[in-house]
Amino acid sequence: MREFNLLGDYPEPKKPRYVNQNLRTIDNRIIASYRSKEFFDGNRNNGYGGMVYDGRWKNIAKRICEKYEIKNNSKILQINCEKGFLLNDLQELNPKIKIYGLESSKYAIDNALPSVKKFINYSDKINLEFEDNFFDFVIAIGTVYSLNLSDAIKCLKEIQRVSKGKSFITLGAYENEKDKKLFSYWTLLGSTILKKSEWLKVLKHSGFTGDYKFNTATSLNLIENTHMCLKYEE
Repeated sequence: MREFNLLGDYPEPKKPRYVNQNLRTIDNRIIASYRSKEFFDGNRNNGYGGMVYDGRWKNIAKRICEKYEIKNNSKILQINCEKGFLLNDLQELNPKIKIYGLESSKYAIDNALPSVKKFINYSDKINLEFEDNFFDFVIAIGTVYSLNLSDAIKCLKEIQRVSKGKSFITLGAYENEKDKKLFSYWTLLGSTILKKSEWLKVLKHSGFTGDYKFNTATSLNLIENTHMCLKYEE
């Protein structure tokens, strides 16, 4: 188990993300919770604000293959793969990789890239219907901390069970109350946001041996703006 930033080549926001308690309301969070059209391709305060393939995952796909020694016939699972952008780039990099995608949003599956749509199946994030040690690598971005603590533990145990020990996850975390507040203003689906030290205890309890990255107010470049009204800007 190690802290590792697999997403180091993913484009980071160049400008600060200004947030406050009025940025994303309960109405925004209700809409986002359905993970339907409004979340993926609607208003930015409800989700992605338009999820369009632009090749930004290509470098991440390359890093996965290098860091986790992915070879011909290696099996890779992405949990909550959304529209399949990363899966597409993995397959383009090596067509002999066996890719599997799980997604809980029917909208995302219906609007997935045609190149990988047949590899994506509808599933929740907790019960993975695969044999033990089936995958050479499992990746779950923004998945674990979107669950309540009990389900997060179940998800971690399932990732550990179906993988051969190589996996990567992201976790919503903070180190002080200010960071916790900023993250709570920003996140739409984050349900379990813990101190880094608390997450380490959860990972140990779950028997998780893969890699992890903490998403924090600092890594997301979040800065508080005290204006009453604020709309999201990259």
